[in-house]
Amino acid sequence: MQENKALEFADYWHVQELGGLELLKASYQQTQFSKHTHEGYCIGLIDEGAQSFLTMGSQHIAPKGDIILVNADEVHTGSSAVETGWRYRAIYPTPEMMEEISVGFFRETGAAPWFPQAVVHDKGLAEQLHMLFDLLLQPKNALFKQSLYLSTLAYLFTKHAREKQSLKSLPEAQQKIQLIQEFLAAEPEKEHQLADLAQMVGLSQWHLLRQYKKYTGLPPHAWLVQCRLRKSLKLLKQGQDIALTAQLCGFSDQSHFTRHFKKSLGCTPAQYRLHKNFA
Repeated sequence: MQENKALEFADYWHVQELGGLELLKASYQQTQFSKHTHEGYCIGLIDEGAQSFLTMGSQHIAPKGDIILVNADEVHTGSSAVETGWRYRAIYPTPEMMEEISVGFFRETGAAPWFPQAVVHDKGLAEQLHMLFDLLLQPKNALFKQSLYLSTLAYLFTKHAREKQSLKSLPEAQQKIQLIQEFLAAEPEKEHQLADLAQMVGLSQWHLLRQYKKYTGLPPHAWLVQCRLRKSLKLLKQGQDIALTAQLCGFSDQSHFTRHFKKSLGCTPAQYRLHKNFA
């Protein structure tokens, strides 16, 4: 057991030269991630082993050298696909970051991309990501970091992004579910009643449960946990106390908070707070 634990770690950095872009370097063997979402995209490179994960309704396996692309807000899982586990590095740019950096890629205004493939085998892009991740862990060299980051994302957009289907003609039920998503995200720390949510959008409680999972991949209570975790990340980055963070985010206690945090992020809140900030 001790040997297995030694293979597990998750280190976070926030790269100040890139607007606080989150960078993860991790190794897992026994860890299994439950269904969860990220506010930002996950752009990851498998350094060793292989990862198995469910997203977009299908199970995927990413071996060494392959690239993982998970869209923002996309429900997914994560576990090892081999006995030795997997090691990877990843960045998590938010949709706002993607819009800002993509100005001029294809048009005068930027746009948040959509990636239709969860696993990509692209040797050239993998080499560029490897260089980028190594560079981001070094101090200084702001101009080099910004330049390589921009050129890497431009390559990624060009080769692997697609236009997502227009959202103008959403089904009425999906529009109602989006309203509830926004409502829960605005006040994640509060207790919400299913009957109140259903009444707010004019659906029966049973219809709401079915439609919510259909369009988000999670039931409302699990989505609320994700909203609470997102709020907790912001507070922890600001140096907030862990126990107080749990309280401010609506978790019943610190152990409850820690359990959900580790199942979604692969590390404890205390480990996450140890991130390094480069000037």
